Amino acid sequence: MNFALILFILVIVTGVLFFLNRRRKKNMTTPEGKKPWWVEWGAELFPIFLIVFLLRSFLVEPYRIPSGSMLPTLEIGDFILVNKYNYGIRLPIINKKIFAIGEPQRGDVVVFRWPVNPEIDYIKRVVGLPGDQVDYYGKQLHINSKTVATISAGNHIDDKSQILTPRYRETLDKVEHDILVDPVAPDYVSQQFNFPFRDSCQYDVSGFGCKVPDGHYLVMGDNRDNSLDSRVWGFVPDANLVGRAFFIWMNYSDFSSDFSRLGVFK
Repeated sequence: MNFALILFILVIVTGVLFFLNRRRKKNMTTPEGKKPWWVEWGAELFPIFLIVFLLRSFLVEPYRIPSGSMLPTLEIGDFILVNKYNYGIRLPIINKKIFAIGEPQRGDVVVFRWPVNPEIDYIKRVVGLPGDQVDYYGKQLHINSKTVATISAGNHIDDKSQILTPRYRETLDKVEHDILVDPVAPDYVSQQFNFPFRDSCQYDVSGFGCKVPDGHYLVMGDNRDNSLDSRVWGFVPDANLVGRAFFIWMNYSDFSSDFSRLGVFK
């Protein structure tokens, strides 16, 4: 379901009712009969739909995290806010950039339209910028031949399965964040799609390496061994970017959730 399109249609329909209602009142010289309820309601709801549409299209948009691919940064059921203007002003519905403001940086958590099926939104962390050489061998990340610093940060405990997964603090440029690395999972990429610029990547039993093409980004999940990301389906074009995720405002999936997690995250 394309909620943005539905909201846009509601704005148009209620907007027509709103202006017809105003015009009728302005030209009215004699009392008129009672209008159908849906006309009255539609006219009254137009300002609300318009404000929501503008906020979602150009300022911030809410999303809900559906999977554990971004653990431990984001948990299943987290409700987050996404900044819609950090990477440029885009036309709603078609997502076409009309005004450039900034570009993603390494370490940004971004929402984007999945290149395999643009009707689906994905969320991952930017690891490689256009022109970067990104290598991930033996579960160690290297960017432009430089090893990305990581230090042990204890273990992550899955609340349901009680399984422990080693947790590490990784620093991408100046962005510190935690990742999960499963020592039992294989180093190689178990599945690979046939994606654009596939020939700029190399795979072997110990991992993969890719040269990021111009106008594209390489993204990975923080839950490194449980994430369907650029290693599998390729690069994210700039045209597919939706915005930068930056704020957790609620998690309704578990009433025992740690509410100290709420707020700005990196």
